[in-house]
Amino acid sequence: MALSNNLPMAYPKTLGSELVTLRNVGKTYGRGNKQTEALHGINLTIKEGEFVALLGPSGCGKSTLLRIITGLNNATTGDVLYRGKALTGVNPHATIVFQAFALYPWLTVQENVEAALEPLGVARLERTKRALRLLDRVGLDGFESAYPRELSGGMRQKVGFARAMAVEPELLCLDEPFSALDVLSAESLRGELMELWLGGAIPTKAVLMVSHNIEEAVFMADRLIVMDKGPGHIIADIPVNLPHPRYRKERPFLALVDQVYGLIVGKTSSESEELGTAPGETGATRALPVVSIDTVTGMLERVNEEPNDKIDIYRLATDLHLSDHAILPAVEAAELFGFATVDAGDLTLTPLGQAFADASIQGRKEIFAGRIRRVPIIRWIRSMLDAADQHRLDWDVFQTALALEFPAQEVTAQLDTAVNWGRYAELYSYDNDQSDLFIDADDVPLNVGK
Repeated sequence: MALSNNLPMAYPKTLGSELVTLRNVGKTYGRGNKQTEALHGINLTIKEGEFVALLGPSGCGKSTLLRIITGLNNATTGDVLYRGKALTGVNPHATIVFQAFALYPWLTVQENVEAALEPLGVARLERTKRALRLLDRVGLDGFESAYPRELSGGMRQKVGFARAMAVEPELLCLDEPFSALDVLSAESLRGELMELWLGGAIPTKAVLMVSHNIEEAVFMADRLIVMDKGPGHIIADIPVNLPHPRYRKERPFLALVDQVYGLIVGKTSSESEELGTAPGETGATRALPVVSIDTVTGMLERVNEEPNDKIDIYRLATDLHLSDHAILPAVEAAELFGFATVDAGDLTLTPLGQAFADASIQGRKEIFAGRIRRVPIIRWIRSMLDAADQHRLDWDVFQTALALEFPAQEVTAQLDTAVNWGRYAELYSYDNDQSDLFIDADDVPLNVGK
């Protein structure tokens, strides 16, 4: 459900005083020579009346920044202020709605909402009144005694919103709150949240939302904070000067979405910059875009249908029914392989990309194998296996080495991707029973080990 057209035409709210102020905020994980810089030089303010969206590729630190603002994480450097005062510990004026529903399964809907109020010392009668009022406001009147297992995903997330708003936060933080929902449920919940926000039906002073969905952010927010990675930093702060309700097919809306796509995907760099370095080499190890070969192949096939082998990335995502979370890594992988280039939000196939899209199944494997041998992590894995006894090494050997290069939560995804790509190209194989990587006897170069 889109935002109700019965609402009066509305522009972003009148802005008040500053709630959040970040000055040169940075975040580093690890110690000594094992440090990973997640955020660098973040300067940001959020005022009363603003709905701000954080956008950027996976790994740029959006959720980390959200947690710093709410006090769940501490900044390593810089100043974090709330209403002009240094934030210490958990921010009592902010609350988060996560993408996972995070409800207590043994409590009813009403009890889940009341659970947020009990630690604050709110009297039982007042807890009940506030919970019932909020459940009615989010459209769950009649479901007070239901348990989470009895609700759909959209209804469970409504409980999450009601629980977050029960504490009457000044700052409502949303960490990809619609990403776990089906398309229709997500659309309905977005519209209902906007009705509450624009209609002043909730006491919240400002909203800060992390999103992978550019269209969603343009539909809802007053400001778009666009981030990039390596380490995470802000590259653009864009006002959304469109009245509500907003319509996705109108030209100003589409133009803004296209502008943001262009900022996030950037422009293809030189080959050496795109490839980066391998573990143990000088310079930052290039993280692999976490995406399947099938997704990249389908994307290249679609672009190959265009007369000039060129397409707007926003249109490409729409045509393939892919979320930004899926299309952006696919675009990045196509650049990494040399199959496509990006400029001003457009994806253009290279001659090699055209050849790949036109090739047979075996032809594609051969082209792909030739390209990923250049990718540093893949080259590193293959060289380790070439030099190993019986050309076989345990999974943990690679995982331990990559843990020195990437945050802990990214290591498994990086190794999974590297293994899947290498297996597709037949550069190495994986033994699930032994949990190790190995080179098939037929694929060992004749000079290895001699």
